[in-house]
Amino acid sequence: MRRHRWSIVLLAAIATCACGNVVRKATNRFSANLTTAILDQDDPGTVRDGLPAYLLLIDSTIAGDPEDSGALLAGAKLYGAYAGAFVEDASRAQHLAGRAYDYARRAMCLRVKALCATLDGPYDAWATALDKVEAGEVDVLYGFASAWAGKIQVNTGDWNAIADLPKLQALLLRVVAIDPHHDDGGAYLYLGVINSIRPASLGGKPDEGKAYFDKALELSAGRNQMVRVLYAQFYARLVFDQTLHDKLLNDVLAADPHAPRLTLINTLAKIKATALLESGKDFF
Repeated sequence: MRRHRWSIVLLAAIATCACGNVVRKATNRFSANLTTAILDQDDPGTVRDGLPAYLLLIDSTIAGDPEDSGALLAGAKLYGAYAGAFVEDASRAQHLAGRAYDYARRAMCLRVKALCATLDGPYDAWATALDKVEAGEVDVLYGFASAWAGKIQVNTGDWNAIADLPKLQALLLRVVAIDPHHDDGGAYLYLGVINSIRPASLGGKPDEGKAYFDKALELSAGRNQMVRVLYAQFYARLVFDQTLHDKLLNDVLAADPHAPRLTLINTLAKIKATALLESGKDFF
């Protein structure tokens, strides 16, 4: 009888584990489908108005399974996108980008514990740990890098955030070393921006920034119009190249925004391109 009782307990434990795995897979599938639906949307207003409900939903999913790295990365992506594209209030954007960063950091710490342990330490320890990260973790490295970049973007007045740029750059370089095609070369886009923030006279590396932007355009087959927008905003304006600036932005306006997983980004890029062309009249 006692043996039978233990058999029931063991079967229950196995069933619970299996059920948990099924739920986790279903949750990750839902998160992936939701992200795709958002990225394929051509009406930014619909996303702006509807996304907060899904932010609460992903929060509840993470609360129910705090060690689901897939849900954490999905939450980081959704919060980061919402903060960066739709929130105008600076303090609110910082708060939401901070949550995206927290979720992505938690996912990274679950998946790559040795790297996590060096995050707040010296640069050399971070770089050494990065070199040991296996190729299978590229998704969590890139997800964390994206959230980190978003956090820095909305905290440009925080010198502590700016001081993290070398570590972020090393992280992005590790991503491209593992898989340069990941997210259609998205890591190169971030590297282009990082190296085009400051002029060469102040330590910036605009020539490297240009090369990274060109690589991002190549790997996205020119379909990601936000690459051209950021290329114009950060590099062309930094070196006062109005011809390149206007060409990049006019190419954005002439392009069809509809592309798998890029429609929303391209639609937003067109809006931003129009604004940059208008402000460029006073900039140059």
